[in-house]
Amino acid sequence: MQEIETVLNVIQNRGKQGKSLERLYRQLFKEELYEKAYAEIHANEGAITKGSSNDILDGMSQKRIAEIIQKVRTTTYRWNPVRRTYITNEDGRKRPLGIPSGDDKLLQAAMKILLEAYYEPQFSKRSHGFRPGRGCHTALKQIRESHRDTSWFIEGDIKGCFDNIDHETLLGIMEEKIRDQRFLNLVEYLMKAGYMEDWKWYGTYSGTPQGGIISPLLANVYLDTFDKWVEEELLPHYNFGSQKEKGRKRNPEYRHYEYKRSQAKKMGDVEAYERYGKMMKNVPSIIDDDSYRKLEYIRYADDFLLSFAGPKEEAEEIRERISEYLERELNLELSIEKTLITHARNDKARFLGYDLCVMQSDERRTANGTIWLGVPREVRRKAMRKYTKKGKAVHRPELLLNSDYDIVARFQAEYRGLVQYYQMAHNVHRLQEVEWVTGTSLLKTLAGKHKTSVNKIVKKHKSTRTVNGKTYKVFEARAERKGQEPLTTHYGAVPLIRKPEASITDRIVTLGKGRVELLQRLSNDECEMCGEKGNIEVHHVLTLRDVNKRGRKNKPAWVHRMSALRRKTLMTCVNCHDAIHAGKHRSEWDNWKIVLESRVR
Repeated sequence: MQEIETVLNVIQNRGKQGKSLERLYRQLFKEELYEKAYAEIHANEGAITKGSSNDILDGMSQKRIAEIIQKVRTTTYRWNPVRRTYITNEDGRKRPLGIPSGDDKLLQAAMKILLEAYYEPQFSKRSHGFRPGRGCHTALKQIRESHRDTSWFIEGDIKGCFDNIDHETLLGIMEEKIRDQRFLNLVEYLMKAGYMEDWKWYGTYSGTPQGGIISPLLANVYLDTFDKWVEEELLPHYNFGSQKEKGRKRNPEYRHYEYKRSQAKKMGDVEAYERYGKMMKNVPSIIDDDSYRKLEYIRYADDFLLSFAGPKEEAEEIRERISEYLERELNLELSIEKTLITHARNDKARFLGYDLCVMQSDERRTANGTIWLGVPREVRRKAMRKYTKKGKAVHRPELLLNSDYDIVARFQAEYRGLVQYYQMAHNVHRLQEVEWVTGTSLLKTLAGKHKTSVNKIVKKHKSTRTVNGKTYKVFEARAERKGQEPLTTHYGAVPLIRKPEASITDRIVTLGKGRVELLQRLSNDECEMCGEKGNIEVHHVLTLRDVNKRGRKNKPAWVHRMSALRRKTLMTCVNCHDAIHAGKHRSEWDNWKIVLESRVR
C-alpha cells in the first residue's frame, strides 16, 4: 500500500506543476491500487447490486484482482454494458440509472483514484461538486464570502449536461494532459459500452457512463474548461472599478455626515453625534456609477451561479456569451428559459436548495450587501408532506411492522439530516414546524403500532437530552440485548441554531481505520469461518440489520460470526463462501471458539 501512495504523490505533484502525465496505463497493473479501490467502494449500497452480468463485489479476492490485471495488461479487458433501471422522482417522473457490473466498478474506482490524484490540484477553486473535501456547504460558504454587494444573480441551467457530454471533445481535453493512448482508449471504450434494457443492447453516443463511479470526475474534467474560460475571459472583463475605494464609490454626502459625527465625538457633543448618526442612516453609503463592475462565479456539478454588480443589460450579455461558449466549445446547450436573471435585493435566487438574496437594512448598516441564505418555503412544505394528509399529521403505515427503536431512529435520522443540510440558513429556526409535524407523526405511528393512545405513548417514551448546555424534551426508545447494555435512540434535541461555517470531512484522500482493517484482513489470507489458508473471497451483506432480523430462529454460524466481528464483510475460503450462498452448514463451523471469537479491536 505504501508503494501506491508514493505513486499517487508523484502523480499529484505533476498535476500541481501542470506537467503532462505519461505511462499512466501501467499503474493499472498494481494490485495495491485495486485493494485501495476496493476499500473505497466495498461499503457502497450498490456493492452487491447486479449489473448486466452476474458478477458483483461479493466474492472479491486477490485471485479475481489478478485476473482483472491480466486482462488490463494484455488490453483484453472488455467493459460490460450497464443495466438500466429507473428511479421515480418525487414529482412522479422517472430518471434512468445505470448499474455497472462488479469488476467494472472496481476498475473504474482504480482509474478514478489515478485521475483524481492528477486533476484535483488543477481544478478551479470555484468548483465544489463531487470533489474530496468539498460539498454544498463549502460552495455556500464561498458565496457568502465572495458574492456580496451584487445586483443580479444569473442561475445557470445546462440542458441534460451529463447525458450530452461529447465523447470526442472529452477525449480531446484529456489528451492535452494525459499522453497515454492505452489509458485514453480504456476511457473511450467505457463511454461507448452502452446499456442493457429489457435484455436489449443500446449504444451510448454521448454522455458519461450512467451510474459509473468515474462519471462525476469525467464530468468535472469536461466542465473544468468552462471554469477556466469564465475565470480567464469573463471575470477579468466584468471586474473593474476604483482601486482606491476597493469597490463602489462612497457617497460624498454620507462621508460628510461621517466626518461631522467623528468631529462631534471628539468634541464630546452627544446631541450632534446622534443627529449626524441618524442623517447617515437616511442616505446610501455608496453610489452606483459606470466605473464599477463586479462578477463572481461558482459551480457545483452542472449547476452554476454568477453574481453581477452592474446593469441588467450586461447581465443578459453575460448569459448570452456563456450560451455561445458552451455550444461552440463543449456542444452543450444552455437553457435560456431556465437560466434566470434575478434581482439580488428584490427577489430570491435558488442554488443548491437554498434561497439567496442580498440583505438590506436601515438599522443594521453593516449587514447591507451581505448574502442571506434561507430555507425555501417549498422545502418546508415538501418535508412535511410525507408526514401529513389533508393538512394533518398522520401515522406512517409502512413502518408499523418495525420495532420501536427502528421507528424512532428513522424519524430522527430524517429530521436531523434536513436540519444539518440547512444549518447555514439564516431562517433555520423555521424548521420548527417540520419538527412538530414529524414528532406528531412519530407518536401516531407508535400509537398505531401498539393500538393505544398518543398520550400513553408520550408518557412511555418521553425523556430529556442536554445539548450544548440546553435541555430538550425528546422521545426515547430502547432495544434490549442479551448480556449487553441496551441500545438507545431518541427523537428531538436537534438545535435549530444557525452555523455559518461549513464543516466538511475529507473522506477520500486518506484511508479510514475500517478500510485499513479490511485490507489487513484480506492480506491475512485466512478464512474467518474455518481457518483455511489461501484463495480467500470476501462475503458481503448490505447491512448487519439484514442478517440480524428479529424472530429468525437457528441463525447460521456465519451470521453469528459476522455479528461477533460487527462487520458487513467476512473473509471466507471458496468452500465456505459457496456454502453460505447455498444455505448449507459445514462441519468445520462447529468449532465455536472460531465462530464466536471476540470482536475485532
